[in-house]
Amino acid sequence: MHPTIVFDGDDEGSRRAAEVVFDDLVGCALELGGTITGEHGVGTLKHRFLERELGTATVALQRRVKDALDPLGILNPGKAV
Repeated sequence: MHPTIVFDGDDEGSRRAAEVVFDDLVGCALELGGTITGEHGVGTLKHRFLERELGTATVALQRRVKDALDPLGILNPGKAV
């Protein structure tokens, strides 16, 4: 899913409310058996939900594979996996 939540970036309350709505939307998708990812992986906005969907062991395995293939951390630096 690619939700678009429009908010006023200059208004802290608006930003916080948008984050709550986004978190609730993603949480609902997971509770219904959906996924946070798609054909292109997990973006920076949704990476905090990865363990909730896949579990700690699976995310740890993904990180070990990434580390084995990219020991210098130069491929997609700063991303979750």
